[in-house]
Amino acid sequence: MPALDRRTVLIAFMAAGLPAGLPAGARAAADPAPLAPVQALIGALQDIMRQGRTVPFPTRAATLTPVIEQAFDLNAILRASVGTEYASIDPAQLPALATAFRDYTVASYVHSFDEYNGQRFEVRPDTRAVANGAQVVTTRIIPTGGEPHELGYVMREQNGRWRVVDVLADGSISRVAVQRSDFRRLLAQGGAGALIASLQAKARDLATP
Repeated sequence: MPALDRRTVLIAFMAAGLPAGLPAGARAAADPAPLAPVQALIGALQDIMRQGRTVPFPTRAATLTPVIEQAFDLNAILRASVGTEYASIDPAQLPALATAFRDYTVASYVHSFDEYNGQRFEVRPDTRAVANGAQVVTTRIIPTGGEPHELGYVMREQNGRWRVVDVLADGSISRVAVQRSDFRRLLAQGGAGALIASLQAKARDLATP
């Protein structure tokens, strides 16, 4: 696979909906707390990139899973991605849905960051304020050739802990917004069971060489 290109960077945003962004806000010197989870995530991504496909996919996924769970508020992202329909899902199906969403999220990142070709990662030392007290931590992936790619991690604090609640590709394409269209379509067609099955299938496909 070539060095990370736009398709690779955006693999986690695949197959649904229209781009949507968050309103711009003023940048300010960053509190280190919102930066720390993103820095830990980037460190883990660099590790699995250097391992590459010589290490089995399940091993890389097992390495990345606890980092994803620490850095991301997966339940908040899932709720936002499902939207108002979340309240109508049978509570008995929620654990399976949460697991399928976590596994899909991890598989997306493992698949996207599966080879090291000299790329560099940068984290801006400041943050951008957006709605509801959230802060955007901006990172760049800089290949050895070609244009850099920007990812913005939308961080929200809850109980003194900052976690990712959305990811913005190229500074504006919201992963939550992209997923929402796909998730709503699946829920309308077959309820939570269809969404769970789709997420499981996508995770399997991403793990297949």
